[in-house]
Amino acid sequence: MLNINVGGKLFQIAYKVLAQYPITRLGKLALCTDPVKKLQLCDDYLVRKNEYFFDRDPSIFHYIFHFYRSGVLWVMDEMCPSNFVEEIEYWGIHLKYSQRCCRILLEEKRDELSEYLKIEKELEAELEPLESGEQFDGKFLGRFRKMVWNLIENPYSSVPAKIIAVMSSFFVLISIVGMTLSTVEEMKNKTGKMWMEQMEMICAIFFTSEYLMRLISSSSFKNFLRAAFNAIDLVAILPFYIQILFENLDDGEMQYHEELHKVENVSKLGKVLKLIKLMRIFRILKLARHSTGLRAFSFTMRQCYQQVCCLLLFIAMGVFTFSALIHSVEHDVPGTDFTSIPCAWWWAAVSLSTVGYGDTVPDTILGRMVAFVCISFGIILNGMPISILYNKFSDYYAKLKAHEMSQ
Repeated sequence: MLNINVGGKLFQIAYKVLAQYPITRLGKLALCTDPVKKLQLCDDYLVRKNEYFFDRDPSIFHYIFHFYRSGVLWVMDEMCPSNFVEEIEYWGIHLKYSQRCCRILLEEKRDELSEYLKIEKELEAELEPLESGEQFDGKFLGRFRKMVWNLIENPYSSVPAKIIAVMSSFFVLISIVGMTLSTVEEMKNKTGKMWMEQMEMICAIFFTSEYLMRLISSSSFKNFLRAAFNAIDLVAILPFYIQILFENLDDGEMQYHEELHKVENVSKLGKVLKLIKLMRIFRILKLARHSTGLRAFSFTMRQCYQQVCCLLLFIAMGVFTFSALIHSVEHDVPGTDFTSIPCAWWWAAVSLSTVGYGDTVPDTILGRMVAFVCISFGIILNGMPISILYNKFSDYYAKLKAHEMSQ
């Protein structure tokens, strides 16, 4: 018998049993005749007791011991998969000796653990600031830039930083409200336009100064431009200055075309100006900088992009399938709206989403049966991802809040 001491617990295994597995560590120990090589296979050797000592986990070695006795490697569900795989690799035992059911469960747990660690790492990176205080050491005006960085990027560093964070959110809301009111008919008079322009100017000045302060306090200009939040800030302030530029060009073009009696070409510039003004709606994305909920929602969409893409694929398949079916049974009806399959896409889309505007409805009994199947499929399709997305969103939100509190 070979005496083995694993972490203080004694095990005895017959030499002939170990010899059946010569590629394992204990099999090599049993077959080896060179004392020096035997010491290389174990951590220590007790001459008086004739024991080979291994400084390993004795609880997992019970399964290794059972493997030599029965030839089957059992895997318990409560074990840490990474630790178990590390132990069996040390003992030189391959996972193929385990039962197929155990092997499948172990691989699933390893995948879940690796996915969990990956998400935890990405969550920490989500809250990790672009700059750290050490990056300003030894740089030009490092102390001043660090103070500005804490003031703008770290709301929990001081009371003024918290006030600036609240003001940033406040100006975003004011800007969105101003853009909304500018489309109201009663606000399109001269006084209303003046108030809206002044409000837009104040918001643009605040956003510009905030962006410039971030740019000044950045220790790396390259990393600053790569950051997603800084790109959002730039998109939030560019429309104001582009609008001023186009309005000046618009005035010049108007005078020029009035002289040539070609005023109709000015409308092209007006359409571009409307598109530039519409870009101001992206300012609402600035709220994500100080909103854990919006960050958690964005993180959920990034992590669940495969499920979301599958959902969109199923919706597209449903739209094409049911629009073709409804067209085939309704196209002969006099005065029907289903004159072609593309014309039926809108009906299929609103039916699958269970909104059902009622602007386009089937007239035949067969068409209504197709509509019923379409709506039933939409109910099942819409109900599938809700629980998955919500559970992941609530989990990520709780983890983000926990990380914020720990920081």
